[in-house]
Amino acid sequence: MDSFKGCLSSGEAGQAAMEGIQQECPGIGVECIPVSDGGDGMLDVLVQATGGQNITLNAHDPLMRPCLARYGISPDGHTAFIEMAMTSGLNLVPPERRNPMLTSTYGTGELVLDALKRGCRNFIIGLGGSATNDAGLGMLQALGYRFLNSGKEISGTCPEKAMNGRLMGEVTSIDTSHVHPEVREARFLLACDVQAPFYGPRGAAYVFAPQKGADENMVKTLDKNLKHLAHVFQQETGKDIIQIPGTGAAGGMGGGMVALLNATIIPGTKVVLDAIRFKERITGAKFIITGEGKSDRQTLMGKIPFGILEEANQQGIPTLLLSGSIEDVNDLNRAGFLGTFSTTPRPMSLAQAMIPDVARNNIQETARQIIRVLLHNSPAI
Repeated sequence: MDSFKGCLSSGEAGQAAMEGIQQECPGIGVECIPVSDGGDGMLDVLVQATGGQNITLNAHDPLMRPCLARYGISPDGHTAFIEMAMTSGLNLVPPERRNPMLTSTYGTGELVLDALKRGCRNFIIGLGGSATNDAGLGMLQALGYRFLNSGKEISGTCPEKAMNGRLMGEVTSIDTSHVHPEVREARFLLACDVQAPFYGPRGAAYVFAPQKGADENMVKTLDKNLKHLAHVFQQETGKDIIQIPGTGAAGGMGGGMVALLNATIIPGTKVVLDAIRFKERITGAKFIITGEGKSDRQTLMGKIPFGILEEANQQGIPTLLLSGSIEDVNDLNRAGFLGTFSTTPRPMSLAQAMIPDVARNNIQETARQIIRVLLHNSPAI
C-alpha cells in the first residue's frame, strides 16, 4: 500500500490491511511491503528496505528558518536517500506564509552537502511535496554554485539571502569556481512521478505554484523566470532542458539538477520497486493488494499502484486496488486491476475518513471482506 496522504503512512496502511486479512483467515501468509513513488514516505521505505540508517542534522526550511531534518544512508555508506520535502516541503510553511516567490530549496542542499562530507557519492532524491519554485537554485547555492547578474553575485551572504523564485529572473551567468569538489564525483537519481516540463502551460509554475500560495500574477512571473533561466542554463552548460519530462518537478528543481548536476530523472515507482527487490519478493504470491488515499485515472500515470500492477502482471498475479476513494473505475479495471474497492463504507466527510483510527479500521474491514470473497471462491488460497 502507498501512504494515505495526511493520514496513514505506507507501513500503517499495509499493516491495517494485513490485520484485516488475518482476522478472517488467521493461518494465511501475508507480507506487508511499504512502498512510495518518490513523494512522502520514500525515505522511510528505502532506509527500511536496505537496512540503512537515518542521519539527523540542523538545516533550514523553505523560509530559511532553522529546522531539524533527516536523510538516510545505505549500509555501505555510499548512497544517500533524501526527501526534498524534509527541508523544502509545503507542510513546513504555514498556509498564510506560503509564497513560492520567496521560498528556497537551500535546506535540501544542506542535506546533500552533509552526505557528501560523510562519503556518499550516489544520491536518490525524492522530488515531491515542495513549497518552492526556485528551480533548485537554493539547493545548488548550498553546494557552492554562485548565481550572478552582470558579474555580481545576486543573493549575497547565505543562508540569510538564499536564492528563491523571485531571484531566478535576475540570473545572467553562473560561477562554478566555489562548488564543493565532492559534487563533481557524485551521481544523482531523481525519483519523480511528475512529467511536467520546466515551464509553459503544463510546467512547474502554471500547474503547481498555485497550490504553493501563488496568485495569478506570481504564476506568470515565475513562469517567465523559469523560461529565462532555461536559456541561461543552455548558455552556460549547452544543455537544453526545456522538453525533458520531469524537469518541472518540485518547482523546477528537476531542471536545475539536470542542467548543473547531470542528474537523471527516473520514475519514483521504478526507483523504489527496484530498491526493495519487488520482483523477487512477490514471486509465488497468490494475489496482491495495493492502494492509496485516492485512486482515479491519474493513478495510471506512473503512481505506485500502477507500477505494482505492471510488475504483478508480468508474473500473472491478480492485483486488487483498495483505496480511500475510487473514481474512474472502468479505466482502472481496463488497466488490469482485478477489482477496485473503496475503504469508506458509508457516507462520511473527508475529515472524518482521514482520522487515522477511522482510516485504519476502514482498511481492516475492507480487506477482511475481500478475503472472505476470495476464500469462498478459491479455497486453495
